[in-house]
Amino acid sequence: MIEIREVTTKAQMKDFVMFSFELYKDNPYWVPPLIKEELESFDKTKNPAFLSADAHFYLAYKDNKIVGKVVAIINWDEVNKLGKKKVRFGWFDVIDDINVTQALLEKVERFGREHNMEHMEGPIGFSNLDKVGVLTEGFEEQGLMITWYNFPYYKTHFELLGLTEEKKYIESRFPFKNVDAVTFSKAAELIKKRYELTPLNFTNSKDIMPLVDKMFDLFNESYAKLQSFVAINDIQIDYFKKKYISFINPEYIKFIMDKKGNMIAFSIVMPDFSDALIKAKGKLFPFGFYHLLRARKNSKKTVFYLIGIVPEYQSKGVTAIVFDEYAKTFEKFGIETCIRTPELEENTAIQNLWKHFNPEVYKKRSTYSKNL
Repeated sequence: MIEIREVTTKAQMKDFVMFSFELYKDNPYWVPPLIKEELESFDKTKNPAFLSADAHFYLAYKDNKIVGKVVAIINWDEVNKLGKKKVRFGWFDVIDDINVTQALLEKVERFGREHNMEHMEGPIGFSNLDKVGVLTEGFEEQGLMITWYNFPYYKTHFELLGLTEEKKYIESRFPFKNVDAVTFSKAAELIKKRYELTPLNFTNSKDIMPLVDKMFDLFNESYAKLQSFVAINDIQIDYFKKKYISFINPEYIKFIMDKKGNMIAFSIVMPDFSDALIKAKGKLFPFGFYHLLRARKNSKKTVFYLIGIVPEYQSKGVTAIVFDEYAKTFEKFGIETCIRTPELEENTAIQNLWKHFNPEVYKKRSTYSKNL
């Protein structure tokens, strides 16, 4: 018999987080989160996502043993501002038992119907800065800190239960040697002169902080046309600023300013922390922090996390300046591999940014949906 219990205590929430560690304990491709960070992101008193989202956490039990988990989410900004009456589900993990999957998804459906939602979609998180999608190809490739990993049977379970693919994503990578630094340097100089643009580079995180609010305003503006985009509010900006910006190498954050001092483009790249997180095994102490700091300093792989350009500059070659600045930084740090985070398959504009580097698509993922 399968029993679904809602998480209501700190002990249960710890069980919720640790179930994934048990499920993937022998899998070399799964990248574990930091337990402390995961618990804090689920804490309604600490994560500002809960100011605009309702979320219920569920555990599935079989023979009194945890066999699955899911979070049912309603992002009220998405519902009220975009008119999308959708219940999300995320942080989904399950053993290979379709009956457990069915029981968990039925709980999500029930939660959605109780709030008059019209369909459900997942796996997705609370906001656009959370992880997204179930892996459909690339199961024998190492995951990233900012993506979910899963077994192949997840896709099978969803499709057998009547869910259909909603959004498709691709993940790509390319060797840094594919970057023609000379060509980008020449193009960058032309674009800088034509539009009177200036790149900003940093060596200290303190110098970045005063500009982070402008960066997220630009992020909201540049992604506003995507049909599923929900803007990041001021409280969320402050949260992400304090939690993440200071840990990212300042050299990996680039801003482009116009002659009036307005930010017209930004990009954030991170070292690949995957190997460090695998070694840390979910814990910062005693050695996890050491592994992360080593990766921050020595990783030869980088992950392109975010890039944003104001609409009026999106077809004017500004990316040449961005890539020229990164080419200089990557050469200095000895970077060998560049990795892209999940991109919507339909977003040809963003994919055109990378075509000059001959990227290899090495993973695919999708969200799945069902009408209620």
